[in-house]
Amino acid sequence: MNALRTFWVNHRAFFSPFVVMLLAIMFVVEFVKGAILVSILPVYMKSVIGATTFVIGWTMALQYIGDNLFRSPIGWLIDKAGYKPVMLAGVAVTAVSVVIFVTFTQYGWILLSCALLGIGTSPLWPCVISGATESVGEQGRGTVMSIIYVSWMTGVGLGPIVINLFINDTYTPAFRLLLALMAASVVLALFMPAGPKEKGGFRKLAADWRAERARLHGRGNLFARLLGKMRRYMEEARHEINVHWAIYPALFAQTFALGLLTPVLTLYARTVLRLTPVQYSLFLIAGGAITVLFLIPVGKLVDRWGGRWFLRIGILLASFTLLTVTFVQSIPVVLALVALVGIGYAMIIPSWSALIASIVPEEKRAAIWGFFLTIEGTGNVIGPIVSGKLWDSFGHRVPFVASGVVLAVLFVLQLFISPRRRIMVK
Repeated sequence: MNALRTFWVNHRAFFSPFVVMLLAIMFVVEFVKGAILVSILPVYMKSVIGATTFVIGWTMALQYIGDNLFRSPIGWLIDKAGYKPVMLAGVAVTAVSVVIFVTFTQYGWILLSCALLGIGTSPLWPCVISGATESVGEQGRGTVMSIIYVSWMTGVGLGPIVINLFINDTYTPAFRLLLALMAASVVLALFMPAGPKEKGGFRKLAADWRAERARLHGRGNLFARLLGKMRRYMEEARHEINVHWAIYPALFAQTFALGLLTPVLTLYARTVLRLTPVQYSLFLIAGGAITVLFLIPVGKLVDRWGGRWFLRIGILLASFTLLTVTFVQSIPVVLALVALVGIGYAMIIPSWSALIASIVPEEKRAAIWGFFLTIEGTGNVIGPIVSGKLWDSFGHRVPFVASGVVLAVLFVLQLFISPRRRIMVK
């Protein structure tokens, strides 16, 4: 009983209704998003709608562009309106995108659906990361970032797997499940308790809008003035960070290295290693499941001992493994190397996220997270494009070697980033 009481006292911030709701919404939305983008969209558009690969590629690109493009403005909106109204608006837009996707079959509607899916999910990461880290405080950054990534990876991983169980001769059962889950996410957002940064919601923004319009009395363009205020706010947020310039390429490199692997992992496993579906599933478990299992324990250690050495060891481990894995032919050895990559990323994710959280000032927290996430999202967008070109032009080893080299560059860049030694950016 005393042990349970001690556990609750030490971890109650992680189980606050606000944080739990954030994580639950993230899990459901990422489940739906993963199911649509991985399992349904490519096959459904090809076999049912008859779309070309070019059209399918654009639908995927619109989702990523919409998600990445709106993250910085969303951060500003969170700072002005609060977490709950922004999350609710995002979930509502995501639900509308799913309704369009399951209702219409014309290319234009599907493109619109994917664009709205990106826009609707853009508040997810800024809300969850800034809200959760603000709620738990400085002492729990590594642990809460690990929990966030477990929620995300579990949703993204289970979505494509579970949705396949509902796809038979038709997509109707799968579509019903998606609609039910989005309805549940809207209900969760409606009943989500107020977070630590609630600014009066959209009513306060509307009141400010009306006051500004009354003050102008027709002098100048109100919309342009508000965009100017947003731009100045973001500029102030960037200057308040006061860190070494290396943070910006490091943010890009961290996701670019992963983006280089995204489109070639399955291709390498099935065409080069010629793995069976069962063997490939083992590889996915060796990489993904091991990462998930190690995330929370590593996050706790990061909170207790600091994340600098976990980050460095994780980067070196993942970099060395990626540089060597494609030169090994033995399947068991490759499986072991994949597991090492998973362990490496389990060390990188909480320590890197805790480092970034430590340099984000409390004021304008969501805006700065949105700005950082935009830079990271750019790596996710560009990485797969570069990876495909490298594979086609130079062979199957090059994307993996390039990813390992980028991680080596990240190791050098992170040496200059320290929350204890902030350098003013002029």
